[in-house]
Amino acid sequence: MGLKEEIEAIEEEIANTPYNKSTEQHIGRLKAKLSEKKEELERRQSSGGGSGGYAVEKHGDATVALVGFPSVGKSTLLNALTNADSEVGSYEFTTLDVNPGMLEYNGANIQLLDVPGLIEGAAENRGGGQAVLSVVRTADLVLFVLSVFEIQQYERLREELYKNKVRLDTEPVQVNIRKKHKGGINLTTSDRVTLDDDTIMGVLREYDYVNADVTIREDLTIDQLVDSLQANREYLPSMVCVNKADLIEPDYLETVNEQLRDHDIDPEEAVFISAEEEKGLDSLKQTIWEELGLIRIYMDKPGRGVDREEPLILTEEENTVDDAIDKLGGSFDERFRFARVTGSSAKHDEQQVGRDHELHDEDVLRIVARK
Repeated sequence: MGLKEEIEAIEEEIANTPYNKSTEQHIGRLKAKLSEKKEELERRQSSGGGSGGYAVEKHGDATVALVGFPSVGKSTLLNALTNADSEVGSYEFTTLDVNPGMLEYNGANIQLLDVPGLIEGAAENRGGGQAVLSVVRTADLVLFVLSVFEIQQYERLREELYKNKVRLDTEPVQVNIRKKHKGGINLTTSDRVTLDDDTIMGVLREYDYVNADVTIREDLTIDQLVDSLQANREYLPSMVCVNKADLIEPDYLETVNEQLRDHDIDPEEAVFISAEEEKGLDSLKQTIWEELGLIRIYMDKPGRGVDREEPLILTEEENTVDDAIDKLGGSFDERFRFARVTGSSAKHDEQQVGRDHELHDEDVLRIVARK
């Protein structure tokens, strides 16, 4: 039996095994084994000269991947938002390569990548899908572009990304493992963990953990446990825009909203646009900005005053003065004495702060450095 046949056999056994407490341990071992077999198949395909990823160099302050099935209007949207010039047609696979464009918004340069239209089976490399998905994995945000008449594509797109190790809108569960030379597996779990200890131990052994101290403090599923034992999962935020909104008749709008809710998309959070008519694009830009968590820092430059035209762009997660120094580069790191901050993060104007001070959007920052 070949590797592909082994994978299919395991998937079939998982599908045909009812999930309950008595089968949980067995299913856990099967899922761990399935993950390892898929990794092995991917390694073989890569070493055999199979399709790799597109070599798209990241530029700007953040990168957004436009994900959608063929002909939903991604190329038209890219052209409307940026200075790109992507070939557009009405037939499938119109975008034959990854087309980058740069969205300039709030002083930030946001790279948008129009990847070739995904099709079902992309994770198994149908239509060169693995190369497409490799680009998505490097992005900072996934933007689903859906046609207003094909909302159901959303679940299929998410499934393809999931199969390619992309986890959307979630954080990895922390499983702390410290290997040791003897003593077997010592498992410590909190009261919140509902997985059976034997199930967890079975999965750990499938990954060749024999002697280790393992601590799990938050509840998790078997799939999350398997993910935590792999180092190649990407955890990305996502958002949805619904294209061709100009074609919606007023009496059809509620049907569209119901379809969105059926796929766990809040109609209030989805952005309705018409790439062709360039409508709704301001709202889309603002939502992209918010989902990326970008913030503007206006630098107070000696002798030149506050530069509000070209702000320093940071993120809400990497927003300290030290992060600003790192992004500024040069000799600031070695020469730094202190900083002065004016804005919502400061107690008063020109507050003197150190490296660990957390900055807010539109703060004014002045670095005081040694000569």
